[in-house]
Amino acid sequence: MWETIWTFLSSVPLWEVLLILIAKVVEVSVSTLRIIFIGKGLRKPGTILALFEILLWVFIASRVITGIQETPLKGIYYSIGFAAGVYLGSIIEAKLGVGRILIQAIIMKEEASKVLNGLRDAGYAVTSLDAQGKYKEREVLMIFANRKNKQNILHIINETDDDALVVTNDVSMVSGGFVSPWRRLIK
Repeated sequence: MWETIWTFLSSVPLWEVLLILIAKVVEVSVSTLRIIFIGKGLRKPGTILALFEILLWVFIASRVITGIQETPLKGIYYSIGFAAGVYLGSIIEAKLGVGRILIQAIIMKEEASKVLNGLRDAGYAVTSLDAQGKYKEREVLMIFANRKNKQNILHIINETDDDALVVTNDVSMVSGGFVSPWRRLIK
């Protein structure tokens, strides 16, 4: 019985298992990034990634399909590579921080000026609006920023007022407004 199991598990050479797994992880990671780039309006990088993705797919799929009846384990390795590629692609995309966000912070009126000044001192453009909560006056701070700056902005808000209600949304388009000259250079 163990011999049958070992024969099944070793039916695909190790080099081929590694080739299928690594190539599929890379291909699906690229695919995940391509979908996100296209969705955010970055057509040129998305198109380049599409070319790379389909080249990998053709060669990997043909490698798996060839002889799959004799070695069905190739299909399992291919599937594992797919799942791992989706996971890795989402991690890479989160690190790249592609796109823009709108952060809205609802803050007690007394704390708002400290948060507002902290954000502006850090170079972020902030719009403030007076608001009325259930019991107290509040201020709503709206910050449009690149996604890669999200954690820094949240840190500044939480460091100054840890009771702030903060909401973040992805933004598909921003037009006009104020952008610090330093931010334009760094962008």
